[in-house]
Amino acid sequence: MGENKEAGTMSMHDEETGYFKRFKRWKMIIIFLVLALVLTIAFAVAVGPFQISPLETWRIIIKNIPFLGSLVNDGSSGVEEVIILQFRLPRTIAAMTVGVALAVAGVVLQGLFRNPMAEPYLLGISSGAALGVAIAIGLGIRLSFLGILDSMQLMAFIIALATVFVVYNVARTGPRVPMLTVLLAGIAMTSFLSAIISLIMITLGESLHALIFWLFGTFSGIKWSDVTISLPLITFGLFTILVFSRQFNIMLLGEDEAQQLGVDTERLKKIMLIFATLITATAVSISGTIGFVGLVIPHIVRILVGPDHRILIPSSALAGAIILVLCDTLARIIIQPAELPVGVLTAFFGAPFFLYLLRKKKGLGMRG
Repeated sequence: MGENKEAGTMSMHDEETGYFKRFKRWKMIIIFLVLALVLTIAFAVAVGPFQISPLETWRIIIKNIPFLGSLVNDGSSGVEEVIILQFRLPRTIAAMTVGVALAVAGVVLQGLFRNPMAEPYLLGISSGAALGVAIAIGLGIRLSFLGILDSMQLMAFIIALATVFVVYNVARTGPRVPMLTVLLAGIAMTSFLSAIISLIMITLGESLHALIFWLFGTFSGIKWSDVTISLPLITFGLFTILVFSRQFNIMLLGEDEAQQLGVDTERLKKIMLIFATLITATAVSISGTIGFVGLVIPHIVRILVGPDHRILIPSSALAGAIILVLCDTLARIIIQPAELPVGVLTAFFGAPFFLYLLRKKKGLGMRG
């Protein structure tokens, strides 16, 4: 009896020690990613046809932050301030925000469907949001919801949510949702929605070229108004998803086990799908369709930090922000003075990665 008690005490002690070691490692990873993001932002804002040093970049940014502006000297030219504050900074923040949204949405969808190949672009959510924006632009719809969502965000969210509903219910077989069927349904919906977008494009006049470039994914022309709409929505969605991360971990044990532990799995799935759709639609409404970020980032981060969503979600958010800011910076400078759509770069790297995952699933024996 005494030996069993001592063994139990040692086991609890080992578990606590293991948790504190993981927590310390998680903290170091988050600190590293935050520092990497700060350096990436400084690099992105400084680089361009008009070169500005990173030190000067941060001086200009800090100078325009309330209560901190008095800490730095005013030695910059008006041209440098306009370039940074009106063009590069809002664009960089938008890229960071969209990277967070797409990466976190990928984590949620991969967790829900228990498959590393799930992501907003492949499941048709991004195409649904793009159709909503195309409808808002093509038909000149002017809507608003509580003064928060304008017509583009609102239409993107509505159509994207409808797309998720259709894909999920078409793929559902009783209580199960086979991943292969989900992927096929998502690809079919993407093709169908792309056809509708093409019909809308035929009716457009002068705005056709802008819509085509936007559909490939771009941050060109981003304004502060785009940031002030998207940033609060995506931040709200991210923190809501984080609140449910512990329940999400439990659900990964299996729906029956999760229900026995008190998790309402159907409610949790609906909440996660709604907020994954919200942040994806918000991202698409300002950047167009940027694929494969939600596929590649969660998969790589999961290898580094493990499957625990309490660390996987924030780590993926930071990594997604870093990668998309870097991709947007490359898109601006790689073929100067022209600009490459960001979606082309992410597809260039993401599509081979998707093929690798397919090959790996095939080798293991793909089961829905």
